[in-house]
Amino acid sequence: MGAVPWVIMSEIFPINIKGVAGSLATLVNWFGAWAVSYSFNFLMSWSSSGTFMLYAAVSALGILFVITVVPETKGKTLEQIQAEINA
Repeated sequence: MGAVPWVIMSEIFPINIKGVAGSLATLVNWFGAWAVSYSFNFLMSWSSSGTFMLYAAVSALGILFVITVVPETKGKTLEQIQAEINA
């Protein structure tokens, strides 16, 4: 799921905020990667199958988020994407 913010931010942010919004999306992405790396050993000592189930559940929620919230951008202009997001 680490590549999702990179794809989304390049597609949906307008030019005037792309730098700031891209920086914020990158910060959140790297913080999430740090949290996973930091918690992995602790969770593995707790339960290896529980760790897998927890990460699988978070990934499933991420997939559901992308399916339900992220608009389709193929073949659309930035203005059409913004109109769909703001609707």
